[in-house]
Amino acid sequence: MTSVSIVHEVPIREEVDIVHVRQAAREVAVSVGFSLVEQTKLVTAASELARNTLQHGGGGVATVELERAAKHTALRLVFRDEGPGIADVEKALADGYSSAGGLGLGLSGARRLADTFELDTKLGEGTTVTVTFRTRSASG
Repeated sequence: MTSVSIVHEVPIREEVDIVHVRQAAREVAVSVGFSLVEQTKLVTAASELARNTLQHGGGGVATVELERAAKHTALRLVFRDEGPGIADVEKALADGYSSAGGLGLGLSGARRLADTFELDTKLGEGTTVTVTFRTRSASG
């Protein structure tokens, strides 16, 4: 049997909220036994996606969800904004592409770090990015 619960919901309105998202993600990862490497991947993705939510989506919300099943524990991060949406998803997911003058590793980097990556965007309505990390440890 699988159960999913929302552990944290963090508004993203200003730079300091990126830190709050990172802290919430790390807290949950530690509590379910993610290794230090797993925590680092998760927190890095959380930081990049929270920054994208703020810079490109004008702010939004991050939700930290926990899924417990018989054979694994998964931590899911969902980032939602009501910004302009992404006109060219393929371009936005390409390494090195940045519409804001950054390194261009936000979406593509998060996609590489996560076990699963989903992006749903509608022009003029916003974007939702969902990344899932499954624990590799025996305690999960």
